[in-house]
Amino acid sequence: MNAYFVSHDFTKPSLFTTRITLSSTQIPLTMATLNKTVRVAAAQMTSVNDLMSNFATCSRLVQEAALAGAKLICFPENFSFVGDKEGESVKVAEALDGPVMQRYCSLARDSNIWLSLGGFQERFDDTHLCNTHVVIDDAGMIRDTYQKMHLFDVDVPGGSSYKESSFTVPGTKIVSVDSPIGRLGLTVCYDLRFPKIYQQLRFDHKAQVLLVPSAFTKVTGKAHWEILLRARAIETQCYVIAAAQAGKHNEKRESYGDTLIIDPWGTVVGRLPDRVSTGIVVADIDFALIDSVRTKMPIDKQRVSIDL
Repeated sequence: MNAYFVSHDFTKPSLFTTRITLSSTQIPLTMATLNKTVRVAAAQMTSVNDLMSNFATCSRLVQEAALAGAKLICFPENFSFVGDKEGESVKVAEALDGPVMQRYCSLARDSNIWLSLGGFQERFDDTHLCNTHVVIDDAGMIRDTYQKMHLFDVDVPGGSSYKESSFTVPGTKIVSVDSPIGRLGLTVCYDLRFPKIYQQLRFDHKAQVLLVPSAFTKVTGKAHWEILLRARAIETQCYVIAAAQAGKHNEKRESYGDTLIIDPWGTVVGRLPDRVSTGIVVADIDFALIDSVRTKMPIDKQRVSIDL
């Protein structure tokens, strides 16, 4: 499996540098399939409280992914907006047919690439939103949406407290969707700590690729990010793609970063060289590897129901 990474210095919006690092991971097993591999990209960015600035960054990364041959690019939670004041996210929240999502639908169509947009602020009412994962196809059509089920109500070591449920309505439905990179299982960030949703996506929905757009805190990311992602990949025998927010958004908020692509054996096959840089990582989804891992270790047939 080949993977490469593109990172940018966006300190000058019209003049940015590109760094590409090549790496490869040996695949021990192969199987003939109609479309053996397909390329995917995962973006890393530092969103701010400026919708158009974030859209400009996303547009650049989409073009990089399209040039690299990716069929789909995944963006992190809160890709379009990160507020620096209480209540800002609710104020900018809008419907799926509003101007923000229309811009991203046009971007997908014009770039001929699918978009996974995790953590869109979808308006629920005047005081609440839904944290919505949106999948758009290369014709600019919304294929499906998933609303984050597990909300981040946590006291983080170090003194920071979060209460996502104070302004977010949780979802109630598990969602999968077919795409050029396989059947996708849609989740968002804090869902990662609840393995049952991933097991249902794998065994009930037949997912091949699990998407985890995220904005982990610096503290929780350092402690748990990679461990949790690799665990979800291993226990489901799926690819896991985790696009991450990275770096300092404002004086109050900083995200861990470390965008990862992990294969069904739990091997990290895509990672940016810099944990907090803006850029994309590109890797190939190998359907033969998925089949091989699942055939040689058939956990779907060996599972035992346990009634507690």
